Amino acid sequence: MDFDTALDIGRGAFHLALLTSAPILLMGLAVGLAISVFQAVTQLQEQTLTFVPKIAAMVLAASLFIPWIGTRMLNYCQQMFGALPY
Repeated sequence: MDFDTALDIGRGAFHLALLTSAPILLMGLAVGLAISVFQAVTQLQEQTLTFVPKIAAMVLAASLFIPWIGTRMLNYCQQMFGALPY
């Protein structure tokens, strides 16, 4: 394996990691932003209030996106093992 092939594999893996983690992270970001706005409006400054809804939303997003993430990872693995010389 030459350097360019290794670089392409690393780039593809990095792209896959960003792509598969994006829905879960964006859900956490959206819920965190909504809670921050709620706290600013109500002047309720409880630090622990943000963690439970964010974790619950991210677990829900993970459970909803698991089939999509699994399909993407399976396709990448099949592409990698298919590209290997025997």
